Amino acid sequence: MNIIEAIQERRSVRTYNGAPLSRTASSELFKAINNAYDPFEGDISIKLNDFDLSDGFRPSTYGVIKGAMTYFLVAGTDSRQSELSIGFVFEQIVLKAWQLGLGTCWIGGTFKGSDFDRLADTWTEGQQLRIVSPVGVPSGLSFREKIMRAAVGSDRRKPFEKLFFDTDFATPLSPNSRYGTALEMLRLAPSSTNSQPWRALVIGETVHFYYMPKSKFAIIDCGIGLCHFYETEKFYSHAGIFAADTTAPTPPDNMKYLISYRPE
Repeated sequence: MNIIEAIQERRSVRTYNGAPLSRTASSELFKAINNAYDPFEGDISIKLNDFDLSDGFRPSTYGVIKGAMTYFLVAGTDSRQSELSIGFVFEQIVLKAWQLGLGTCWIGGTFKGSDFDRLADTWTEGQQLRIVSPVGVPSGLSFREKIMRAAVGSDRRKPFEKLFFDTDFATPLSPNSRYGTALEMLRLAPSSTNSQPWRALVIGETVHFYYMPKSKFAIIDCGIGLCHFYETEKFYSHAGIFAADTTAPTPPDNMKYLISYRPE
């Protein structure tokens, strides 16, 4: 499948068949880690680690994950730059995993005292574990997963016109505009409790991105969304760059400016 299909089809997976990753799949995932593009150049690290399920392993307090023996561990420094990188870089790997027929599930939180914390001394100075994700062959949706997805609204998204604006924050952007497809793929991005903190204002050929600070994961969520936006632009052979723009319009009080994108 191509990247657009992966963005549209990918879902969080919490139940796995318990089989180890194939050598080919592991090789492709390590390649994805090493080749991931990071326009924000944050200070992050990503590891792929196996755990012994027969040795009483429990994935922190997240007992809803079942049957996974391999996990991604994502660490970074405490900065907005690194949080954007965590979302942007790791989502590339998540999408690659889906293209390989593998499931993943973003899990953010505090992992002190968990089996994941055993690797804490392997991070570089200043980094801390921010995200973990199982990876493996999906099993069917469990009843508990279906209940969880319904509770957090995983299958619902805010409408396009409530998120993206044209020239000013009072005018909804048309989905048929120049950046309509890329922003629609951003709209489909996963976010903590389906909060969808991202907003965008299109002025001419420039897209100014903003966010609503709804949770401590808002910047990471925006990084995930910006990955979808960028991958879509790249798929359609549109080259562009992310950069801070001091002329970006001041947003409403409930939003904060994040970054801008313009064609190269």
